[in-house]
Amino acid sequence: MIPEPSPQPPPAGGGRLIAVASGKGGVGKTWLAITLSHALALAGRRVLLVDADLGLANVDVQLGLEPGHGLPAVLAGRLSVPEAVRPHPAMGFDLLAGCSGSGALAGLDEAAHRRLLGALRDAGPRWDDVVLDLGAGLDRGVRALAAASDILLVVATGEPTSLTDAYAVLKLHRRDRPGGDARLVVNQAADRAAGERTWRSLDRACGSFLGGGVRLAGVLRRDPKVPEAIRRQTAFLSRHPASPLASEVDALRAAL
Repeated sequence: MIPEPSPQPPPAGGGRLIAVASGKGGVGKTWLAITLSHALALAGRRVLLVDADLGLANVDVQLGLEPGHGLPAVLAGRLSVPEAVRPHPAMGFDLLAGCSGSGALAGLDEAAHRRLLGALRDAGPRWDDVVLDLGAGLDRGVRALAAASDILLVVATGEPTSLTDAYAVLKLHRRDRPGGDARLVVNQAADRAAGERTWRSLDRACGSFLGGGVRLAGVLRRDPKVPEAIRRQTAFLSRHPASPLASEVDALRAAL
């Protein structure tokens, strides 16, 4: 039985907290968190990206940055959030990196999650948006951070297993944060129509069994240039700014 996380209020007085989650890996969650942060920064927002995939952090790898002290130093109380972040001048946002392969981070207790949320609150108005790249799955820490966010973006593809896992994330989020703002992002879709069909399938299931449907935040098409940009550790929006996918990411940004 999955333990219930204690409800935590969203950070007060600071930036809007946007959590990016998925029920399973391999759906493009981390790429979306990075690219959405870039899109928000391009729109003039002050953005902090937090690699909160505790134990399997890889945002710094995708960005080609050294992680520095990052999240472990914040959780240990050695540094504040502003002291631990690294700027990414090319993308215009700040990064609070995680620590890949850290079993200690993966097994954080409830008090540690409270410390992280408290540190984000204490950061105050430095950032307009704080984007949390959460770990895939349904563990207690992921749920607690999702419940504390102002907006939860659940990333899914059209694969049945991805939809099943996305449904589980939404179900538990409604239990953890009744009335919370959770939205679906359909990634790697063949086209807009296919993405909307995927959303309608999940929307019907949520309407039938959870008492209400799920909002569609956006549809992002499959683009072979995405893995190429990841391999080169370059920003997709800078490398392919005129692509249809870049327009879809910006539409998602605007919808928020």
